[in-house]
Amino acid sequence: MSEIHARFKGTTGTFNLDIDFNLPATGVSALYGPSGCGKTTVLRCMAGLTQLATGNLTINGHVWQDEHTFIPVHERPLGYVFQEPSLFPHLSVDANLGFGQKRSKKNTGSLGFDKVVELLDLGDLLERSPLNLSRGERQRVAIGRALLCDPEILLMDEPLNALDQQSKNDILPFLQRLHDELAIPILYVSHELKEIEHLADHMILMEKGRVLTCGALTELLADPSWPLARMPDAASVLSGKVSAIDKEYGLSTVQLSGVELTVPGNVGVIGSHQRLRIIASDVALARDHAPQGSSILNGPVARIIDVRKNGPYSMTVFLKLGTGANGSEENGASLLSRITRKSWDSLALKKGDQVHALIKSVALAN
Repeated sequence: MSEIHARFKGTTGTFNLDIDFNLPATGVSALYGPSGCGKTTVLRCMAGLTQLATGNLTINGHVWQDEHTFIPVHERPLGYVFQEPSLFPHLSVDANLGFGQKRSKKNTGSLGFDKVVELLDLGDLLERSPLNLSRGERQRVAIGRALLCDPEILLMDEPLNALDQQSKNDILPFLQRLHDELAIPILYVSHELKEIEHLADHMILMEKGRVLTCGALTELLADPSWPLARMPDAASVLSGKVSAIDKEYGLSTVQLSGVELTVPGNVGVIGSHQRLRIIASDVALARDHAPQGSSILNGPVARIIDVRKNGPYSMTVFLKLGTGANGSEENGASLLSRITRKSWDSLALKKGDQVHALIKSVALAN
């Protein structure tokens, strides 16, 4: 499988970085951690903008950097999207995009100008000056310019950080479109977990210049070993396929790991893949079956695989879906539930128990 391997160790200023990770060279991989943990430094090292004492970078079998090799910044086939768009104010949007196209080493532009314009909905902006664009529009142009370099990897350093919430909401669908339609890998830096839940397939969890862990997003969000599941707004992300649409009631059925969930709205054509986000506090637990007369539509069988205290009065319960008599715990999707300690004690729950997960709300994560 195509792979990205990065190893950087050294000091820049007073900051010490020591990271080593492998990632699939597909989809979106997120670098996540608190401000100051070294996420941007990792991107700068990968771009060749920062050089440390030890540096190794291999992408798809091609060595960009090791003890014998260092490809200069301007020769690395990558696109870089900064927090601030940094467009040329004296050039039109069209000319800014053209500048990126001129940087392409292949001169073929595998995406092509028209495709990038369509992908990011830039057609009505081409003749305008960057000075007359909103922040979100400028960032879309910056992403387009980076894509037109025909990169082998796209590095994105908190591209939504400078935007207000409405602008973030406006641009997220375009980032999701990049995820769905681009073949190149994207390394995405953010300290906002909700952004990552919307976009990422893989995650690198960082702290104080070190990599704590690295793996599939869906598993790390629900891993008892790491703090993500104990955060106040903890959520599970599940991937499934649309298997049915109920036009009368405006509902869709999504099949995932041996269970089916009902989702509000027509979320896509049958057979399409969808990403669901379920907030842990929206998942209640029942011993025997979903209660009759309830408005809750989803109560799949699940098995408790772990439990952790979340403060003195709350419990985070780690579940695997589809683990009934005909299910398999190993293959079930991971789900989190946040319940009170009183509920845990009243139900006399314990690790290994089979329960029903009463999911109050299911939302698309895209």
